[in-house]
Amino acid sequence: MATNQPSYQPRSYPSALTNRTRQTTTPFTSTTPFQQPHQQPSQPPAQPSYQSYQQPPNPREARELRTQLDRDGPQAFADLTEDQRDEVDQAFKLFDLDQDTRIDYHELKVTLKALGFEVPKAEILSILQTYGTSVNTSSQAQGQGQQNKDGGGGGYTHTKLLLPLKEFQGLVAQRILARDPREEILRAFELFDEGQKGKISLQDLERVARELGEGLQHEELVAMIEEFDLDGDGCIDREEFLGICLG
Repeated sequence: MATNQPSYQPRSYPSALTNRTRQTTTPFTSTTPFQQPHQQPSQPPAQPSYQSYQQPPNPREARELRTQLDRDGPQAFADLTEDQRDEVDQAFKLFDLDQDTRIDYHELKVTLKALGFEVPKAEILSILQTYGTSVNTSSQAQGQGQQNKDGGGGGYTHTKLLLPLKEFQGLVAQRILARDPREEILRAFELFDEGQKGKISLQDLERVARELGEGLQHEELVAMIEEFDLDGDGCIDREEFLGICLG
């Protein structure tokens, strides 16, 4: 279910570290620390309940969900930022191993994980049963006596469910639009906070800048801390970090 999103105001000062999350988690994570998260529309398109995916829908429900995705999916994908759309397409292309613009169960699971979504097996199966297309595939028989459905020898056929690119784009876009921005920001915070101290220290900033190859001077990093350190402890805690990104 979509949540009301705050109105974000850009803060460009610490822009040198805005790609930290991309560099240190999956290559497709979209939230970037020390920069407001991607602004989402205040009223995302209507979405199917993700809980409904836990059990395969009956044929009537499946038709309704497919109709809803056909209607709302393209708009949801269009509502993403250009960077987010690129991330979704890049992830799909990377894990579509045979490059047929359709992905199977295993490819879908790792693609969603790369985009930051941990989806249980039952839900992935339900997604494929609802939005996937059936494809017959042939395999070599492991022993004598196995035959194709047409009666020929040497192999057998089985049905495989594949999720097309268009449906993938719509489903993932709806999930991205429904994300809680606070959760995304706190995930980014953990990437800075080495040792899980609950605070980002000057040493953390120096490490991040060094890993990213940013030529920031010590004085610049000190200025970042001083600008956003509201309690004067020389560090940036979670609430201060949220204030930076949601401010």
